[in-house]
Amino acid sequence: MNELSSGWNHLRGIEPLSLCDWPGRTSCVFFLGGCNLNCPTCHNFDMAWNMERLPLLSKEDMRSFLRNRAKWLDGVTITGGEPTTVPNLGEILYEIKKISKLPIKLDSNGMLPEILEDILQQGLADMFAIDVKGPYEKYPALSGQAVTAEAAQKNLDRIFKLAEANPKAFYFRLTKVPILTDEDVETAKGYLPDGFDLTIQNYIPPRRDHALADNEERRSAGNMVD
Repeated sequence: MNELSSGWNHLRGIEPLSLCDWPGRTSCVFFLGGCNLNCPTCHNFDMAWNMERLPLLSKEDMRSFLRNRAKWLDGVTITGGEPTTVPNLGEILYEIKKISKLPIKLDSNGMLPEILEDILQQGLADMFAIDVKGPYEKYPALSGQAVTAEAAQKNLDRIFKLAEANPKAFYFRLTKVPILTDEDVETAKGYLPDGFDLTIQNYIPPRRDHALADNEERRSAGNMVD
């Protein structure tokens, strides 16, 4: 397979060590470019929509990093962009597990639940961090008109059913962006299945004047393999 025609072309960054991306674990973070939403204040907008501006991290660089560093880590976080939009995502996850023998956490906006369900069933990821952006009726504004309220509810309902069946494999997050009220946050909390909490993340304005709403705080990704 031509590496540049597959999902490997989306591998655009790595953070070698993170103490905050997977609560309770020391992980590295791989960034996959591309996204299915257009959240107006995305903090990693180049990764989401302009990944060609970022250096490509080769498959062999990733494998070399994991061989050298896996023994110092407790897990691997996969984020983006939106990982579920990446072609051949399962192949990437399989390669990471094969080389590192580490558990994998996948960050997602939850709008492609069939991809997450497939990954879960295949055992290719161990934890899923799902963003619940707010009340369903505000999803059009929060997603840059990429998702209707009806689609958001349908997709998240499917995610919530997966979480109910696999309670140790999911947790949920919300960033308190300016257009969200306290009542909105409480409404979003009410969507979650029994036994789940909603982690509230602080909003930090991005460095763009036109930004109006945010999906989550995210630093820029770097290509820092050595």
